[in-house]
Amino acid sequence: MSIIVVVGNPRPGSRTLDAASLLATALSGEKPSQVIDVITLGAGLLEWGDDAVTSAVETTAKARLVIVASPTFKATYSGLLKLFLDQFATGDGLRGVVAVPLMLGAGPAHALAPDLLLKPVLVELGAICPAPGLYLSDKTYAGGEQIDAYATRWGPVIAAMVRASGAQS
Repeated sequence: MSIIVVVGNPRPGSRTLDAASLLATALSGEKPSQVIDVITLGAGLLEWGDDAVTSAVETTAKARLVIVASPTFKATYSGLLKLFLDQFATGDGLRGVVAVPLMLGAGPAHALAPDLLLKPVLVELGAICPAPGLYLSDKTYAGGEQIDAYATRWGPVIAAMVRASGAQS
């Protein structure tokens, strides 16, 4: 299964990237096929047609499953992730891609942010989001209990949707 992790954290190699990679492994049983740490795309995100950005967009659009992750900034996902998502065509830029929104934050006040703020953008781009988003504490995610519980509860639903979307491609 082609599973891609997209991380919109302004710090390269962040805890957000680590959590998203752990979730990808928990859901698929294998490490992600590719990790796109959006910060490494640099100023190319501010224009159209940058080769590295175009390649990252194409890779993401061809994925069977994508974990889209961001830290919580000002109660929403990062502007960096927004710049990347703006590169996709509305309606079909992620058509047929199963997506899981993931956000990390300092406390429970923004626990609904993945579902209220990030999931609608992914759906607008054509992604299939068959399960709730996941919100994790940036201090305790590494213990893995929440990730494992999420994968146990929603992994079969996500896997079934990945199989079904592959059959339609």
